[in-house]
Amino acid sequence: MHISGGDGLFAVNFALYRAGKVWYNGGMNKNAFANVAATEDNPAWKDLCARPAELYARADEIRSPFARDYTRILHSTAFRRLKHKTQVFYNVDNDHVCTRLEHVAHVESVANTIAKYLGLNDELTRAISFGHDLGHAPFGHYGEKVLSALSQKHTGTTFWHERNGLRLVDKLELLEDNNKNLRNLNLTYAVRDGIISHCGEVDQNGIRPREQLIDLEQFDRVGKYQPATWEGCVVKISDKIAYIGRDIEDALSLGFLTRGQVEELEAMAQESGALNTTVIIHDLISDICANSTPQKGICLSDKANKKLNAVKSFNYKNIYSNPRFEPYQAYASLVLNGLFGVLMDMFAPGYAVANVLNGQKYYPLLCSSFSGWLARLCPPEYLPQGQLKELSARCVNAKVYENLDDERVFAQAIIDFLSGMTDKFAVKVHGELLSYRGAIF
Repeated sequence: MHISGGDGLFAVNFALYRAGKVWYNGGMNKNAFANVAATEDNPAWKDLCARPAELYARADEIRSPFARDYTRILHSTAFRRLKHKTQVFYNVDNDHVCTRLEHVAHVESVANTIAKYLGLNDELTRAISFGHDLGHAPFGHYGEKVLSALSQKHTGTTFWHERNGLRLVDKLELLEDNNKNLRNLNLTYAVRDGIISHCGEVDQNGIRPREQLIDLEQFDRVGKYQPATWEGCVVKISDKIAYIGRDIEDALSLGFLTRGQVEELEAMAQESGALNTTVIIHDLISDICANSTPQKGICLSDKANKKLNAVKSFNYKNIYSNPRFEPYQAYASLVLNGLFGVLMDMFAPGYAVANVLNGQKYYPLLCSSFSGWLARLCPPEYLPQGQLKELSARCVNAKVYENLDDERVFAQAIIDFLSGMTDKFAVKVHGELLSYRGAIF
């Protein structure tokens, strides 16, 4: 029996694995990170587990702080909506095209496998993985560009999904407590940090956590700081591993690539025999587990890293920048700009909420949904008596839209509302704009 493979590509002998013996490069790196994991033995444990506000307690609670974060994310409506958000290919009616939810599941699988092998905290890794893409807009990265342009014009800030993910879990997403009140998620510092620092677009090898637990508001651009934990570093590299192969599979199944591009892929695949998501994920997980140490960081061998970046470059050139996306991008821009414009036209100091409520006569689903969004996140004095006021009373949370008479605040509320939509819902409510139900004001 033997374990074969060189330069970072490993094949595990099944009999050895089934016998429960050590695997991956002789097991030299198994549990190599146990002494630096985010566990109770870590000197920063209390700070990593700190929350913006304490959660309600249960006498029979058996979960760790990070396991509790995982289930809070899992139970959130923002997580559920990922199943109808575009990953790369907009095709809401094709069950076999990767959605944002499937991508998150892939990241969790990759990251959890690596974390367990290296001796890191797999509960923290799982929570970061499940939360890392909560801030994505509808229509994938192009929807993010549209919202960023709107945000820059109307609020003076840039929209980027990592930052929006932190904003969402800190201020926007609410979860019912054991008294039926709606409260902020109040996730731990380590999970919140992993969400805002997860960007895997930069080609780097040997990821190491930063040394200080900074105020996360200091993140003012994508990738400014590394994650604070080794677990966050694992999720960061797992994000890239998870998407490059899966995006190729979708491109092939949809006939998106030319014959010449397919031949280029086949040439790249000669060494490993196939270039699909299962082969890529297996090879890169094995390579990371064999090469990573606390001294070198979470890293790939030079050969595996070169191969990963080559596949990523292929994807950017032939998939993500493909002109066949232009009609979809134009449609996404039409939908998001149209919805923003209709809602923004309802702004008037002292009358914004009243105008939104009046708009239900003409855009019933859009305006009723937006008024419910405002009720959760604005002070109750802006709301009329009735269901919205009752809803607001149940929301024991930060009121992020303190002054709806401020045009920038109202614009931010619309951008937050749009960013949380699924592709399907955005298309559905945009359809109301074509109904011509009569004059509004």
